[in-house]
Amino acid sequence: MKVTDVRLESYRWPRRKPIRNGRYVYPTAGLEVVHVDTDEGVSGLGLAAGVDSAVGIGREILGHLKQYVVGQDPFDTERVWDDMWQPKLVGRRGITTRVISGIDIALWDLKGKAAGQPVYKLLGGYADRIPVYIAGGYYEEGKGLDDLAKEMETALATGASAVKMKIGGAPIKDDVERVRVVRETIGPDAKLMVDANCAYRYYEAIEIARKMEPYDVFWFEEPVNPDDYKGHKLISQATSIPIATGENEYTRYGFRDLIESRSAAIIQPDALIMGGVTEFMKVAALAQAHDLPLAAHGTQDVHVHLMTAVPNGLILEYYSTSTDPLRAEMLMDNLQVEDGCVRPPDKPGLGIEPNEKVLRRYRVI
Repeated sequence: MKVTDVRLESYRWPRRKPIRNGRYVYPTAGLEVVHVDTDEGVSGLGLAAGVDSAVGIGREILGHLKQYVVGQDPFDTERVWDDMWQPKLVGRRGITTRVISGIDIALWDLKGKAAGQPVYKLLGGYADRIPVYIAGGYYEEGKGLDDLAKEMETALATGASAVKMKIGGAPIKDDVERVRVVRETIGPDAKLMVDANCAYRYYEAIEIARKMEPYDVFWFEEPVNPDDYKGHKLISQATSIPIATGENEYTRYGFRDLIESRSAAIIQPDALIMGGVTEFMKVAALAQAHDLPLAAHGTQDVHVHLMTAVPNGLILEYYSTSTDPLRAEMLMDNLQVEDGCVRPPDKPGLGIEPNEKVLRRYRVI
């Protein structure tokens, strides 16, 4: 079996209202799909993150990387990954690595389909389900405390027992009040995560962490810039709330430095960003060697396989229609929450099939 082509499709659609975190506003949502075709009629499908914001650049980078993939055996993922990485012509992070991620994920989907096995089984099959938290709690125009509380009630009504909300986009006293309201809404038994998206300086993060401690926060995510390992460490030493980070880290080299710094208690790689399945598994092993749990950032559809393949998978991020109006329609099958957990699909590969009927009107490239 040989690879014959690599293709990128990008889709964008408007949100009902723009959502905002501690630093950025998101008026649209979308999906970036990488297809890898072979001479035996088996194709793989991968997802990439953030390529839509630079569609032309992403498309050109994918065109450049095709020369290292076409003609190769799709089962040789280690060699293909290394060929795409060496030499790295367009930065060691950013869009190039995200495109590599999408291609690598597609290759693993292809391998699963060719072998007749779900990807999580190919990777080790440690568990057949994983706990989830519902990601949300964004800022929106006109959204008050009652609206936030209703959102969290709806999140728990899906069957989940954990939720995440945004902080960092309002004065500290206002965000502490938002955290209080959410804790009182969800009760004492549900887990509550907060995510600042790098909005604070380290001393500001220490201030709000101490003020949030009475509300039993499960983790404090990305309090400061991702490269500020020392800042993360100072925060972790100043609060009882565990620090989680990693969604903006790249490859095993970046995670090596993050983990060795001991600046975070929970590691959050995103396979769509940091290098794909191949690189994710190296980071999972590195974290395991340091007795650190993983809580992968980003889309549940890929990460359900990776988190159930490893012993140190802690909890899975889960996005619903509260953050993306097409979340329930853009794929043919959606992971269902049961007793606070989801199960990986038992179909060969990743089990991801875009709903072309719904998506075609939103096609960008």
